[in-house]
Formats: sequence, C-alpha cells, structure tokens
Amino acid sequence: MNALDPVARLRVLAAGLRAPMYAERRIGLPFEQVWAVIADLEGELPHLVSFVREFRVAAGDSERKEARAVDVLGLRGPFEVRLGPGWCLMQSRLVTMGMAAVPDDGGTRLAVCGAMRPAALGPVQRAYRRLLGERRTRAFFREVERRAALR
Repeated sequence: MNALDPVARLRVLAAGLRAPMYAERRIGLPFEQVWAVIADLEGELPHLVSFVREFRVAAGDSERKEARAVDVLGLRGPFEVRLGPGWCLMQSRLVTMGMAAVPDDGGTRLAVCGAMRPAALGPVQRAYRRLLGERRTRAFFREVERRAALR
C-alpha cells in the first residue's frame, strides 16, 4: 500500500474534522521557498493568519514542539505542534490547524486546514465556512505566495 503524501494526508484529516476551512492551491514557486515560509511559524504565521498576533515556539530540533499563541484580542493559548518537511499540524484545546505541501512540477502544491475541536461548535464552524472560509483561504495563499517570492 502506498503512503499518502502530506497534502493527501491533510485532505483526509480535514474531512474527518469536517473542517470549515480547507483548500489546496498550486503555487508557481519551488517547494523549498514555499515551505521556508510555512515552517517559520514564529516569523510568518502572524502574517498568514489574520487573527494570530504572535506565535512562539519552544526551542529545539524535535518534530514535536510546544508553542504559545496570542490572538488579536490578547488571548493566549498553548499549542502542540508537529512540524516536519511538508507537514505542520498545530492543535490547542479549541483549534486544529494544518498546512501541508509537496513539490509539483517545478512549483508547490499547498494545502491549509482549520477547524474548531469541540463538537458542540459545529454550527459555528458551518457559519464560518459560509461567511469567511473562502475569503480567508484566498488571503492565506496570496500571502504565502507573496512572502515566498521574497525569499
């Protein structure tokens, strides 16, 4: 049996979470440039996700890391982060966010996923999908591409 590539793996995760935000795009820049933006969580995540003001990741070389997010209202929350080549999964007690990428014919296939974890928040997620989901994903991809082109 073939293993799923990171983008396919994130697609499966998003389906299981019934994620209100999931999208894939091809970016015409090399994987290394695009992934350098995604993997720089402290430096780049506040530019890519509009409601994140600060994201601090504990030092270390491990694929599993602890992090602390501060949102635009000043609320703070701990996250568990799994970060490896082409794969980033961040989870708090309320939110799951994932990003995945694979090389794609000289460019990069990039996916992003976001979901709230408590099942009781299902109606909120469905409303978010209708009202903001597509706009947020377009903004995310646009900013990744812009920032990767600068590298």
